[in-house]
Amino acid sequence: MTNKDLTIIITTFRSEDNIEKCLNSIDNSTKVIVVENSNNKIFKKNIENKFSNVECILTNDNLGYGKANNIALKKVETSYSLILNPDATLDKNAIGNFFTIVNKNLDFSIIAPLQYKKEFHLGNNYSELIETDKVEGFAMFLNMKKFFQIGFFDENFFLYLEEIDLCKRIKNKNGKIYIAQSIKIFHMGASSVNKIFSKQVELTRNWHWMWSLFYYNKKHLNFYYALMLVLPILFSSSFKVLFYSIFPKAHKKEIYLKRISGLINSILGRASWYRPSLD
Repeated sequence: MTNKDLTIIITTFRSEDNIEKCLNSIDNSTKVIVVENSNNKIFKKNIENKFSNVECILTNDNLGYGKANNIALKKVETSYSLILNPDATLDKNAIGNFFTIVNKNLDFSIIAPLQYKKEFHLGNNYSELIETDKVEGFAMFLNMKKFFQIGFFDENFFLYLEEIDLCKRIKNKNGKIYIAQSIKIFHMGASSVNKIFSKQVELTRNWHWMWSLFYYNKKHLNFYYALMLVLPILFSSSFKVLFYSIFPKAHKKEIYLKRISGLINSILGRASWYRPSLD
């Protein structure tokens, strides 16, 4: 098997600052689908002109991580795909090492790398595969044939826990998930979006982390377990809103108001509707 058997999928949103570094780390013989969560035609034109192996799809709206990835996954015609964050870069041997593993006829649904944030440090057993229950979503190789029954990402999630939910569903079907120490992918973390939007992105993350936390636990356990889990967070956030009203720090107060809103909306069964204002 070769790079022709792999499609790389990158979901972006205002990621102009780092997407080119990511794409430059990918061999141009590998097909890449970039799904941009906007109607940014200039972004699409620039990326497709500069990288001949890249197809850029504009969603015309901010659909979130899972739904945008699903758009690309439904277009994949190769045996394997790699879900990759735009702030991640591949080591030159990453894809080759993936196919070295695949060529051993390993039964797997997902293979992920170890996450290296600063530099690569590998022990003597660098080729060892570690079976696990879940992996981080910044880079995941998917065995496409394993997902016909499982499905891809739950599109009710807008942000956070989508990959954990996917892993949970795989394990419920007795699927295999591995971390491969020989696959090296560098991940900056929390830097996919242009820094000028950092305040709105922080508010969005706080809202959706709370929404997703309740929804995930309700889905896989039950409503009352999820409620008991989040009630201390709800009380703590309410106290901090009161505290920052008496001792004013507007941004801190806004963060905790977003946490409360995310939790209440999820508890009431409302969709994950909140979106950042980036005008």
